[in-house]
Amino acid sequence: MNSTATTDNLQVLFIEDDELVRRASVQSLQLAGFAVSGYGSVEEASGVLDLLDERFAGIVVSDVRLPGASGLDLLGECHQRAPDVPVILVTGHGDISMAVQAMRDGAYDFVEKPFAAERLVDTVRRALERRRLVLENAALRRELAARDALVPRIIGRSPAIGEVRRLIANIAPTDAPVLIIGDTGAGKELVARSLHELSPRQAKPFVAVNCGALPESMFESEMFGYEPGAFTGATKRRIGKLEYASGGTVFLDEIESMPPALQVKLLRVLQEGSLERLGSNQAVRVDLRVIAAAKGDMQALVAAGTFRRDLLYRLNVVTIDVPPLVERREDIAPLIEHFMLEAAVRYGRPAPILTARQRADLMARDWPGNVRELRNAADRIVLGIEGASGDRGHGGQPAQSLKERVEQFERAVIAEVLDQHAGAVLAAADELQIGKATLYEKIKRYGLAERGEAGKEGH
Repeated sequence: MNSTATTDNLQVLFIEDDELVRRASVQSLQLAGFAVSGYGSVEEASGVLDLLDERFAGIVVSDVRLPGASGLDLLGECHQRAPDVPVILVTGHGDISMAVQAMRDGAYDFVEKPFAAERLVDTVRRALERRRLVLENAALRRELAARDALVPRIIGRSPAIGEVRRLIANIAPTDAPVLIIGDTGAGKELVARSLHELSPRQAKPFVAVNCGALPESMFESEMFGYEPGAFTGATKRRIGKLEYASGGTVFLDEIESMPPALQVKLLRVLQEGSLERLGSNQAVRVDLRVIAAAKGDMQALVAAGTFRRDLLYRLNVVTIDVPPLVERREDIAPLIEHFMLEAAVRYGRPAPILTARQRADLMARDWPGNVRELRNAADRIVLGIEGASGDRGHGGQPAQSLKERVEQFERAVIAEVLDQHAGAVLAAADELQIGKATLYEKIKRYGLAERGEAGKEGH
């Protein structure tokens, strides 16, 4: 979803019976870059108004006092057909109290006659921006509803996430073992599930095991299963997680926390493709695709002697790095909007529309909990128990200076605009209203060279 799209594809229906006022207003709006259709009455505009529904791509501006149906009648009809379509009422001086009541009844705003062109243009611009955001939210809701729930999405516009998606598409159809490296909450399990759901094994089980949460005393019974009488309390056969996952995928999260003694047992299963349940001498064949995830530098753990080198080689035929959000701030806006819409659907609440200031504040935060923290924040925003600004200094990290926040936001905005123009620097500079040389300097400073190549200067 493009959070900075223009309102060029939206239309303004302007209904005013005074021809001079209508012509002047339509011209002012057109000069401001809006697509406008003018009508002298509700009845004259009926052909267009009959098409008005929740997907209507535009807004309505109407005088209150009209021949035939009034602006208030139109407001009621619009509110019934499409309550999210902004309706701006144009009123005379004596109609202010009535206009205030109309806003309570659902009107977006009112403009009092006589009005300056700038006042009309500003009100229309704000209404169109709101309509654009509502339509984008609705489109994403439909996308979420229509999406196959079994196929998770890797959302983001950053080059790093683009590389993650490329690797997933390339290696998902294979059985190559994968090691996913990333901080807590960065989305490692989502990557693992995507690999499974896009593989030929998708109809078979995806079994996730948190190695850090599995006590050493329970590791063998949970992973390998057991036969009746294998130990006190073992009254019936239990199929372990590895055997249950046979034919599918086993995801070993926090593999770096697995004790060395257990690493040996896991390595044997991976090498031989078989296991023995506790209390049994019979080997059971297992067909597994192994995906592991870890935090930190695995080579450092190998050098320290806490992780087996041969097991690491068995696990990391392919390595996928999932960077923290602080290194891909341009992904924050699409992620928070996606999570807010998911939360709105889940809780049956309306999805709030973030202001530019709120979005900038969210993009400036460090999010030490990464995507998981961002999702939780989206839930709280939708539930109305946390403002979009949130708290500072999460995880004990010092608050950023104003300069740091401004630079982070500027980098994200430039990256997004360059992406929109496929790396065309001149077109991006025009939209950002800065010189081409200035933009090149910022591209270099923020490490965005891959987005704004020197050969891509055209519109």
